[in-house]
Amino acid sequence: MNLTVNPFGIHEQALRARGQRLELLATNIANADTPNFKARDIDFKEVLGKVQSTKMQTTNTNTAHFNFSEAVSNAEAFKYRIPFNATGDGNTVEMNVEQGHYGKAAADYRATLSFIQDASNGIKRALRGE
Repeated sequence: MNLTVNPFGIHEQALRARGQRLELLATNIANADTPNFKARDIDFKEVLGKVQSTKMQTTNTNTAHFNFSEAVSNAEAFKYRIPFNATGDGNTVEMNVEQGHYGKAAADYRATLSFIQDASNGIKRALRGE
């Protein structure tokens, strides 16, 4: 593992994707009573797969070039959620479903953060010679 190029591996991009998913789920919950609001989500596996395959195929030769970790912000990463029960006002947010997804997403975010913290602690121990 080359510590100067990419010390955290895919976990850096995963944390960004998970954070953006949390924001999107929070937006869904906040708009539960907004007429015609369509609940959206991010397909985490698809987004991370695109980031991984893109990083393997190309490398940035200049810092001004497109950063592939921003692939999560691409509009095609967002998927509209199909509700179990339709409402009369056109809103597709189902509070119990969104809260469940948010809880799982928060746990996933924390797990990814733990991987990064463990890697950081390992690097610190290696530099101290422990």
